[in-house]
Amino acid sequence: MPEDTVTIACWNMAHKHESWRYLLDLKADLALLQEVCRPPEDCAKMIEVDPAPWSLEKRGGRIRWRTAIAVLSDRVTVEWVRTRPIGEAGSGDLAVSSPGTLTAARVIPRSGKPFMAVSLYAELERLFNRAGNLIYSDASSHRLISDLAAFVARQHGHRIVAAGDLNLMYGYSADGSPYWAARYGTVFNRLEAMGLFLVGPQFPDGRQADPWPAALPGNSKNVPTWHTIGRPSAMADRQLDYVFASPDLVLTACALNGPDEWGPSDHCRIAMELRP
Repeated sequence: MPEDTVTIACWNMAHKHESWRYLLDLKADLALLQEVCRPPEDCAKMIEVDPAPWSLEKRGGRIRWRTAIAVLSDRVTVEWVRTRPIGEAGSGDLAVSSPGTLTAARVIPRSGKPFMAVSLYAELERLFNRAGNLIYSDASSHRLISDLAAFVARQHGHRIVAAGDLNLMYGYSADGSPYWAARYGTVFNRLEAMGLFLVGPQFPDGRQADPWPAALPGNSKNVPTWHTIGRPSAMADRQLDYVFASPDLVLTACALNGPDEWGPSDHCRIAMELRP
């Protein structure tokens, strides 16, 4: 691997302390994390994590997990971007629609050009009157895109890597609904219009679902990154995690979704390489 290649991990860690040890096994330079809790002491000594608080007030309750960015090697340094809720953000702050859903940092490689790294988590939401069991995340995904817009002044010329768990499907919906597929599609279309293009992971950079889901188009290159809790990772059949980047960045993304490489979360790890 060239000396100036930056290795990046993306992972929804499912609130598990054990996930930190699996993350360190990747020996990446940087990690974009979702649903992550405070690292245990033995791991905390080996990493640098953004300074945002771990305890957040959310919808009348308190949670102890959030998005985060972790520096895992001395091959990169970072300048943290301070986030504040909309309405509280001041000069020098990044206004975010929902605390704990977006973390950003300016990354400075030992060699190579700086870039902006962003960890994204789209929250699942329910209908206004909470009728039925319907949950959706396209609304929160669009809020994240609105927050990201603060880094983008034009379609070209920026250097951004944004990755995370959007909790929605690419190119279809799990129940085969054209309506929901179209709603999900607006998320990817809006990111592309803003100058952030889907990098992956897409096949062959990760195994595909087997058996093939009935609603998944036959020509899809989706690779499963999530499995239902209580089912083995070998039965994973849905991609919820994605990597986006500016068009001039040379970035690859691979889903580490084999049963023997999955890890303790219901989401698999994604390994990225940013080349000069």
